[in-house]
Amino acid sequence: MYEKNITSMHLDVLKEIGNIGAAHAATSLSTLLNKKIDMKVPKVEMVTFDEMMDLAGGPENVVAGIYLRIEGDVTGSMFFVLPVEQANRFIRRLVQDEHFDFQTGEISDIGASAMQELGNILSGSYLSALSDFTQLKIYPTVPALSVDMVGAIISFGLVEVSHVSDYVIVIDTAINEEDVPNEESVRGHFFLLPDPESFEAIFNALGVN
Repeated sequence: MYEKNITSMHLDVLKEIGNIGAAHAATSLSTLLNKKIDMKVPKVEMVTFDEMMDLAGGPENVVAGIYLRIEGDVTGSMFFVLPVEQANRFIRRLVQDEHFDFQTGEISDIGASAMQELGNILSGSYLSALSDFTQLKIYPTVPALSVDMVGAIISFGLVEVSHVSDYVIVIDTAINEEDVPNEESVRGHFFLLPDPESFEAIFNALGVN
């Protein structure tokens, strides 16, 4: 398995790319929310599927998850997973509706659109930075939104990849808003699951062999 050869140097490169993507995403989110946003990628690591579930709070933890496929020179799957209470707080501020709640059953169109837009901005910024660095063509599909238990959301996307890969790249994401207390800031995870041949394509293009 190619993933077994991934070193801390590879992960440092991905973290650097993540921070460049985060800076682009922060600019877009600042425009969207009309306030200063600071965004960082504090950590990038390589984990197994079981560890990925634990990082997201365990398979039965309810989260707002965005799933998309990556196409082009690199193929794979990508998830953005956010604890549901954090997603609620963020979307309430975004749509100016204090009563919005992902867990009331019926998700309003405006709330779903806002969450998908957040997913679009974050995944688009990260993949665009990865594409700039590698000079590979990388295109995200339109993200699908789901509010469910972590196990259910991730199983949906893993059907295609679990038989060919055992590892996931985890990109921690911290979004800090002006005038919002630190404990209310958004702390989510990106789970990047390149198809096996794409691991090699990414690192070859980065010159890290």
